[in-house]
Amino acid sequence: MKLTIIGASGSFPGPGSPASCYLVTAEGPDPDGAPGSQKTWRILMDLGNGALGTLQRYMALDDIDAVLLTHLHPDHCMDLCGLHVAIRWNPYGWKGIHVPVYGPEATADRMATAYGLDPDPGMHPDFDFHHWQANVPVTVGPFTITPVPVRHPIDEAYALRLEITEPGPDGEPVHRVLTYSGDTDTCDGLVEAARDADLFLCEAAFQEGRDDGIDGVHLTGRRAGQMATDAGARRLLLTHLPVWTDPLAASIEARETYAGDLAVAVSGVTYRV
Repeated sequence: MKLTIIGASGSFPGPGSPASCYLVTAEGPDPDGAPGSQKTWRILMDLGNGALGTLQRYMALDDIDAVLLTHLHPDHCMDLCGLHVAIRWNPYGWKGIHVPVYGPEATADRMATAYGLDPDPGMHPDFDFHHWQANVPVTVGPFTITPVPVRHPIDEAYALRLEITEPGPDGEPVHRVLTYSGDTDTCDGLVEAARDADLFLCEAAFQEGRDDGIDGVHLTGRRAGQMATDAGARRLLLTHLPVWTDPLAASIEARETYAGDLAVAVSGVTYRV
């Protein structure tokens, strides 16, 4: 499976990146093709403001197989409004129908309100909305996704654990795990979501010494590193850094508590998980 960073800026788009959006791709069975045929599955983890434009550098919008929302703050979901326009008003038609959207229970109404629509029908003609159930896995193509509740000041916030079994270099099946923190502070749920992850994509919006008085909102690089260590994650990729958080400082903090492979997410970079 591959992870492409579409947007990694925290809280709002920055000069070099949209807000949170991550494209995950993998090969899997094509349910609409001939028996035994495969396709590239493309799912999005979050679709924050500014992400929809950058996303089109890497894929056609009507190839989206699902959108997975961690929570309903605008920097993680608001470009779903733009995707609604792309589906509803494309004069040449839309290849697929009812794009699956997985998110908190209030997702459909929140998006309708954001776009000034009556909730009935709202965006239901364009999206097939599914509500996360805490710790209950769902399947999208070759992916198994488990939403794990985490600590953030909103009614529902989840980390996402993506799992897939695919052929390894020698042809033998290999189990891979990608965990995305969403927005959170330290909590047991985050450690469980990232347990033994091959790649832990983890927010580090805050900075030690600067944001110490704010609890239950975001991680620092140091706390993100500790979560990765506690989880036994093999690689740590820091993300969701707002424009006022220095990536180098976040990395230095994370290195105090995490000894493994460490980097900072950059829009446009692709990682093999």
